[in-house]
Amino acid sequence: MTPIRHAEVVVPARDEQAHIPACLHSLQRSMSVLRAGAPGVSCGVTVVLNRCTDDTAEIVGAFDVHVLTSAAGRIGAVRRSGVAAAISRARRAGVEPDALWIACTDADTVVPGDWLRRQVEFADSGQDAVIGTVTPADLSPQLYQRWLRDHDLSEGHDHVHGANLGFRADVYLRAGGFPDVESQEDVGLVDRIRDSTPRWIATHQTSVLTSGRSESRVSGGFGSYIADLDAEAAQ
Repeated sequence: MTPIRHAEVVVPARDEQAHIPACLHSLQRSMSVLRAGAPGVSCGVTVVLNRCTDDTAEIVGAFDVHVLTSAAGRIGAVRRSGVAAAISRARRAGVEPDALWIACTDADTVVPGDWLRRQVEFADSGQDAVIGTVTPADLSPQLYQRWLRDHDLSEGHDHVHGANLGFRADVYLRAGGFPDVESQEDVGLVDRIRDSTPRWIATHQTSVLTSGRSESRVSGGFGSYIADLDAEAAQ
């Protein structure tokens, strides 16, 4: 198993001026932890601006990150373009896909300090993919209990979230990458990764905190699910 030499976080963002500062600050902390624990592993962040009409671009510009602009709209295409850019940049730096770790999160998500370090540790122990959990923020107690009812947060869980996902770039390429779809791109990719390798882990050890808003940026996204829970609670 080739040791990881570089870890790149890919973050799609669409009108996220309220949330992305906290996201990027948390990624800075997580990269600092990785650098301290694994000085031989470099790391960075790629933000893909997806049809933003607010101040997201200006906010992102104040951070030391790579920035792409996409007009695709479809979240699958947006994530795909970010990963492609990260792979190309790594190759130019002499890092081949088998030594490149791609970590995915969302602009409305805050990751813990050890998030990247744990993913790289899983990779170097032989895992090709790490499938993490999320906890929604700012839900009412009633809504949060309904959410817990539907979510197994134990090791070996069966959930898939684009806000908490990581994989070796060569495995990603063999799986065909993120499908160019408007939603469920994370599920589509993970299904193909699972078909291509037995070396993956579904874990709660890398759990992240994501927005509990009910207004989804994509049709059928996590916000749509929260909206459905809210409607159920109101009945």
